[in-house]
Amino acid sequence: MTRRVKRAVVENASSMPELSQIVLVSLLLVASVTDVLKGRIFNWTTYPGLIAGVLFGAIRLSEAGRLELDTTGLTESLLGIVGCGGIMLTCFLLSDMGGGDVKLLATVGAFLGLQHGLTALLWTIVLGGVTGLAMLIWQIGAGRILVGTARHLALVVRSRGWVPLETAEREPLKRSLFLAPSALAGVLMTLTGAAESLREYI
Repeated sequence: MTRRVKRAVVENASSMPELSQIVLVSLLLVASVTDVLKGRIFNWTTYPGLIAGVLFGAIRLSEAGRLELDTTGLTESLLGIVGCGGIMLTCFLLSDMGGGDVKLLATVGAFLGLQHGLTALLWTIVLGGVTGLAMLIWQIGAGRILVGTARHLALVVRSRGWVPLETAEREPLKRSLFLAPSALAGVLMTLTGAAESLREYI
């Protein structure tokens, strides 16, 4: 193999992580569009994403130009799926979260591995919560929310115990939470190092 070919092979091998990042961000962009426009994250986005994430983790290109099994990368990818997917599955069972959100964040774990996947998941939840609160304030009004919260807290104090919200009180809180755009932002923060930089100030 000539030196020029060897150098090209090495450059291609080093570009594999960047390729996986491009694929992940592209999947999240598609999921964000369908989540906002259709209110759904489709299986044709998440299932191929899960497979692609595992393949990127399991296969590496050697300096000789051969595809090799990367057991460390495969293990990290599977741990990312279990970690991120497990946390989201728990949220799914305890809330009204959609199954597409679970599979999407499991896909993020497949691409990023356990540590970086959990970092992206954390920022996804934070950004999703902030976005959801902002939408709630915009649609209902801060004054109405504060008055309703104060009334309910007063009722809890008088009852000396937690009082569940009535159906009419819960209905305004049932707003769509677009998690895919938050996941996209969380992944970009993780990939660019912005999440690590912010953690130093928190």
